[in-house]
Parts: sequence; structure tokens; C-alpha cells
Amino acid sequence: MSGRLKYANKVILAPMVRIGTLPMRRLALRYGADIVYCEELIDHKVVQCKRIVNPILDTVDFVLPDGMCVFRTCEEERERLVFQMGTADPQRALKTAKLVEGDVAGIDVNMGCPKEFSLKGGMGAALLTQPEKVREILTTLVEGVSKPVTCKIRILPTLEETLELVSVIETTGVAAIGIHGRTMKERSTTPCHYDIIREISRKASVPIIANGGSGDVATYEDVARFKSRAECSSVMLARCAQWNPSIFRKEGPLPLDEVIKDYVRLAVDCDNNTSNTKYCVAQMLQSAMEGAPGKALLAAANMREICEVWGLVPYLDSVLEKRERLAESLPLQLQKELGVATFNLMTSSAKRRRAGPDVEVTEEGVTEMLVTYDRREFPVDKTPKTSLYVYSRRHHGSAPRYKTVERSRDRQFKSVVTVGDRTYSSSLWAKSKRNAEQSAATVALLVLGKELPYKAPPQTPTNTPR
Repeated sequence: MSGRLKYANKVILAPMVRIGTLPMRRLALRYGADIVYCEELIDHKVVQCKRIVNPILDTVDFVLPDGMCVFRTCEEERERLVFQMGTADPQRALKTAKLVEGDVAGIDVNMGCPKEFSLKGGMGAALLTQPEKVREILTTLVEGVSKPVTCKIRILPTLEETLELVSVIETTGVAAIGIHGRTMKERSTTPCHYDIIREISRKASVPIIANGGSGDVATYEDVARFKSRAECSSVMLARCAQWNPSIFRKEGPLPLDEVIKDYVRLAVDCDNNTSNTKYCVAQMLQSAMEGAPGKALLAAANMREICEVWGLVPYLDSVLEKRERLAESLPLQLQKELGVATFNLMTSSAKRRRAGPDVEVTEEGVTEMLVTYDRREFPVDKTPKTSLYVYSRRHHGSAPRYKTVERSRDRQFKSVVTVGDRTYSSSLWAKSKRNAEQSAATVALLVLGKELPYKAPPQTPTNTPR
């Protein structure tokens, strides 16, 4: 592709928190995605970064003063990557866009995220009811950068309100508008409002990118049906691409084990951190997390242990050997600028630590962790649910409250437990309602710092004389 990015007749990897990092974007492109979005990055953080060309990884890194890499990209995706930012300030948005515009194909503003963090900062879905702020931010970007500017919104409570907002956005000169077919308060269990997207598509003067139909997409052929139902210009895939990125293959999806191996190789190539790699693989495994590979993944403390699960240690070693040779040839000043934080896989010089459980707060304000429940690890009379019940009654005077939903496509369950005024859940789906509730209770206990009621290990017999 050359020239300005076009948004007609494209199948796009949607911006997803923790999923839209470099290895997943590269994998989606190799499987057939036309355009990929990075995960939303907040302007406050990005403007603090220094742009560094990383010759070890053949990437461009945007690094904070403490050495943390906030955004990483590479030549493979440069002409098909859209940088999505969270912002509430036109000038800060422009400063952020100017910093990255030479390394991306487009700039997008997130105007649909319903996370509490975004709303409190005036970002994301908070902008849906501020048309003048929307106009100012987008106009400033369109006039100030050389790359196409877009935004992604959610629908408003009525079609009329949504059309009014779209009309405002069109006046700014944006190249396209992404529309998630749900309101700010609706979640993935609510069917996508194809009728609303369809009406917008018929009236809009710019390409409309439809999002929110992943529940109806299982194969590449379903993408065409999604596009037809929405009458949109392009389709943006989120959850179905998260579960199996080979959904972008016109020839059909690949076996999941093959997809995971492809992803882990790219995670090694990109020096992706262990925590993010585990999360992305776990989203692919889903209910299979209860099997041996899933349990080994959860127990993995570093990339080597992840590679062991899928027989990729020789590949890891070859990459590390090459990387260490390159690192030794770098000027000391560049080594210092890159910092060990950008070399997560290096075993000789990188700081090693066993990462604790990875905690995330979802759009709904639910605290999630990567946890599965195995009943064999707990005594019959003392499970995570019973322990959490005792804790909740003692500290809050009431029992925990569980809300469980079923995913119809594969009869999987996810439960959210409320303890006091906080909610907890596993980021993985379970095979039964019971296991989903136990997983949620496990997350609550871990986050609250309470000991899990594991079975006592068997006693080793001794030959103590009588």
C-alpha cells in the first residue's frame, strides 16, 4: 500500500486494551487484516516519551524517562497502522500525534471507551455529549498532521442524537468514523444495533467502519454478512480476532495451536513482556485453559517457560543469541537509552523477577485477573466461595453477590462477584456456572490479600524409630 490510508472495503483489527500490542498486530496483518489499530494510549503518557530507533529489535520505541516502553512499532506495519489515543485536550492531542505521525499511517481518537478512568479524565465516551470539544480536537488534528484522522464512537441513546454527533464529526474533515453498535452502558452481551449503523452509513458523507458484531463472526465469510447487515464501508473485528487472529484468513481459520505458536514467535521477536504474552494466549485458549497447556501457561514466570509449553525454546535461544551479539556492538549511550526494560527476553543482563498476578480493571469497573478454578486443588468443605462468604459477612455484614452470564456460542460462563462496593471476575470464561463463580471468588480473595484455602500437601512418611 502506498499513499494515504483508505478506509473503504477493509477488514480491520480493532483497538483492544492489552491485545493490540505489536505481536498481535503483526500476526493479524500476516493473516490478512488490511489495517490494524494499536491499543488506546493516553496522551498524557505518550507526550513524555522519547522516540528511539531500536536496532536490536528493528523497531521504533517510544520510551518514558524510567525506561518503560509505552509504544512499539516496526516497518512491517507502518503503512497500515492506526495510532489510537485517549485525549480530552486539542493541543495535547496534536503534540501526541506529531510525535508518532512519522511511524504510523493514521491517527484515531477514542470517543467511545466507557471506562471510569477515561470518563473522569473527560476522555472516551465522555466526549459523546461534548460536540464542541469533539469538533475542536478533531479539527486541530486534521489541520495539524499529515496523516488521515479518524475517531471511534459509540451510538447515543437515540438515532437522532447519534446522527447529530456524526454530522459534527463530518465537518472536521476526518477520513472515516468508527462506530461501535452499542451505547455507553451496553456491553458485549447486548446484540449489536445493526439498524442504527445502517442508518448512519446511508446518511454519512465519510466511510463508516462498523464494530460490535464479533459475536456474529466465526469465519471470514461471516465478515461479508456483517458488512452487508450494517451497510458500512469497512468492518472492525475485536473479540473474534482476540479468540483466533486467523479469522482474517480468506482461506479459513487455522488450528488454534498453530496460531498460538505463530503468536509466541512474534512475541519473542518483538521482545513482548511475559505478562502481556500470557494474557493474549489465554484469551485464545479460553476454556482450554483448564487443560495442561493452560495450566502451564498460568504457571509460567518468563518467556522461556511459555516457549517450553509450545516447543519453541530452540527458537527463543536462537533469537537471544543473535540479540546479545547485536547488543554488544551498540554504543554505550544507545544501550543506556534503550535500557534493560526494552529487552525483556535477555537472560544475561535483564532484570529478572517473577511477575505477580496480572490485575486489570475493565470498562465496567470490574477488577479482573487471569485465574482458573480447579476443584481438585481445594477441600470439598472449604472452597474460594466459602472463604469469601466468611470474609464478606465479617467485614461487610452481607454475603457476596454473584451475577453470571452465559456465552451462547459455546456455552461458556463468566461470573462477577460483588463484595462491598467492589466487583471481581476472572478474565477467562469457564465451562460451568459453578466454576465461573469459584473463579470470581478466587480473584476477589487474591486482590483482597486473603489466603486461598488450598488442600494441605500430603505428608511424607518418615522412618522415625518407635
